Amino acid sequence: MSVVPLRTGRLIVVSNRVALPRQTATGGLASAMRAALQEAGGVWFGWSGKIAAETAATVHHLYDGPVHYATIDLSRGDHDHFYDGFANRTLWPLLHYRPDLVDYNRGHLDGYLRVNGIFADRLAAVVEPDDVIWVNDYHLIPLASMLRERGVRNRIGFFLHTPLPAAGLLIALPRHRELLETLASYDLVGLHTARDLRALEEYFVHETGARLRGGHRLRLGHRRFRAGVFPIGIDTQHVADAAAQAGTLDPIEDLRSSLEGRALIIGVDRLDYSKGLPQRFDAYARLLERAPRLHRRVSFLQIAPPSRSTVPEYRQIRRDLERKAGHINGMYAAPDWVPIRYVNKSFPHSVLSGYYRNAKVGLVTPMRDGMNLVAKEYVASQNPDDPGVLVLSRFAGAAQELGEALLVNPADTEEVADALELALAMPLEERRQRWRAMMDVLEQQDITAWRRSFVAALRE
Repeated sequence: MSVVPLRTGRLIVVSNRVALPRQTATGGLASAMRAALQEAGGVWFGWSGKIAAETAATVHHLYDGPVHYATIDLSRGDHDHFYDGFANRTLWPLLHYRPDLVDYNRGHLDGYLRVNGIFADRLAAVVEPDDVIWVNDYHLIPLASMLRERGVRNRIGFFLHTPLPAAGLLIALPRHRELLETLASYDLVGLHTARDLRALEEYFVHETGARLRGGHRLRLGHRRFRAGVFPIGIDTQHVADAAAQAGTLDPIEDLRSSLEGRALIIGVDRLDYSKGLPQRFDAYARLLERAPRLHRRVSFLQIAPPSRSTVPEYRQIRRDLERKAGHINGMYAAPDWVPIRYVNKSFPHSVLSGYYRNAKVGLVTPMRDGMNLVAKEYVASQNPDDPGVLVLSRFAGAAQELGEALLVNPADTEEVADALELALAMPLEERRQRWRAMMDVLEQQDITAWRRSFVAALRE
């Protein structure tokens, strides 16, 4: 008698933005989601990125092999309240330990809940009984609760790509229980680090009265869910190959020529107050102040594409960095040497990997970060025979995996300057040992291992 295999059902990925097949994927996450959907067949659902006269008047459908892309447009008002408002002016600063920057507005929360409700309406209409749903990030925290209200009984998982602060900060959010308790409607909640997991469990136990059982299982009333640590990785081999092949690209040759043999320190970050950029500039200035022997022997390239330019704090940080860069160059520059190169534009990943490979030091010092894939991409891009050194914030999730980096507190100017000086002078054998240990982690825990482990845990 033959055995008929059980149908596992489709995977439905839900995110604020959808990376359509004709668009260039902006990072490893988009590539990972596409690969997951192509493996099992499924749907990628979310905002189209377009502003329309009204929200979700129609659902746009696009099919690419086994993957079904379903997107909706948002009205200008809903986008401003849901995305620019509550998601990025309330939740983002709170989740990154900046309660002083939280701008709470009842109208923004209403818009956030309204858009999540519209997502739930449209998604419920396409879900089939055996489907598994994977919701991504802080934009969509209450989505599972709203799907349950609409009769969806499928397995639903949630992954938070940002840090999760301790309960003492979370309760600063007005109506925090109304929002955060909805996480109990998921079957699985994934986080980057053990610190984030502890914060989640402590919030539910101490603020909601949930009961914590073995295996990180929580019970709140009749609802049960499991939480777990799933540190996101990168496409390690792809990054390494791209970096090795980038040497012949014109931008890489131009960079090498301009350095004239000087050591390069590189930082690559979205322009955001969570990235610790002003403190990073101060540490580099301190290095030049106390180590005159490094003058004309080192250059710092900071790439910081602007983001969220409608938010006042982002416009202010851009002005501050321009002023600091000008001050550093005015103080230390020579006719043939510019100490700091501050660039407000983005570059293709193929070019970035080549920049990383040519940098003797990768400077990654966010004040808080869920993971920080730049740190991992810098390591993966290195020449195994002559690798650079990673200087990494203790408060990036990547620090939990990359312990052989030089770990620093980004708020300590002297400590970061010390690490830079140590990195620039580090002997080749020590650099190789540190790099090899970190590369082993990146090869074992790459983006494919991350998404497969999460989906497997959700299907259990």
